[in-house]
Amino acid sequence: MSETGQMVLIPGGRFRMGSDRHYPEEAPAHDVHVDPFLIDPTPVTNAQFAAFVAATGHVTLAETAPNPADYPGMPPEMAQPGSLVFTPTAGPVDLRNPHAWWRFAFGADWRHPLGPDSSIDGLDDHPVVQIAYADAAAFADWAGKRLPTEAEWECAARGGLDQADYAWGAEFEPEGKPRANTWQGEFPWQNLLTDGFERTSPVRSFPANGFGLYDMIGNVWEWTSDWFADRHVAPSSASPCCVPRNPRGADEGESRDPCMPDIPVGRRVLKGGSHLCAPNYCQRYRPAARYPQPVDTSTSHVGFRCARSV
Repeated sequence: MSETGQMVLIPGGRFRMGSDRHYPEEAPAHDVHVDPFLIDPTPVTNAQFAAFVAATGHVTLAETAPNPADYPGMPPEMAQPGSLVFTPTAGPVDLRNPHAWWRFAFGADWRHPLGPDSSIDGLDDHPVVQIAYADAAAFADWAGKRLPTEAEWECAARGGLDQADYAWGAEFEPEGKPRANTWQGEFPWQNLLTDGFERTSPVRSFPANGFGLYDMIGNVWEWTSDWFADRHVAPSSASPCCVPRNPRGADEGESRDPCMPDIPVGRRVLKGGSHLCAPNYCQRYRPAARYPQPVDTSTSHVGFRCARSV
């Protein structure tokens, strides 16, 4: 790989995508081929996003009141700008109930990531959060870039270590040292802060992977351009002629949450895990890991980085 401007050239080629050893949505592991592409070395920062907003006047989804007609049954008082904010619990809770640690905060947005009384002062080099898919796509377009596909993102995150569990190899913490901003302790109440960070961390706080990319694991989840499907679609033959080239995900209709049939919102693939991923919950601090995020939803642990075709 090499740097082109501020982006890193990923050589592409064939690699093993997905995993058969972890969460079911990561399976089946299968070979894919991606063409060479460029990708940002870090997630987009607060300073970079602020420059975009200053140049364009962009208003994010979190800063826009939702239309009750789009959300049948929504209480009228909820039709205010805001976003989801992680709030630690006082003690152990049922991990099957994410409502225990997520709250919708009126006035939460990229400038106020934890609610109206918070700010990003002093956080210029932290990843921007509270970003919905359309906000990420708008920034990418303004910058003359695009969002990476899931296959591109995973290829880049692996850093040339095909089939390794982590972006740096087989061990989560080589020599007992954190290699990414994740949760240490029992989620969602006991954060031991072994890595030194309670929430987001400045980009480049941890070593780069083999391609020279930072924060591909942990810190913030990152948007990709692919619609989510419950499992990967693998070719029926292992023949080199049948290896998918530059594969894409499902279509929008297939990506919708079957548990919410009255709200037909598509879900895109998030990659990389975040500072909230913990050994006892959401062990998705791995290149193969993936998560479905509704395109109309922003949170305090989701950001993005950009790519560009060569």
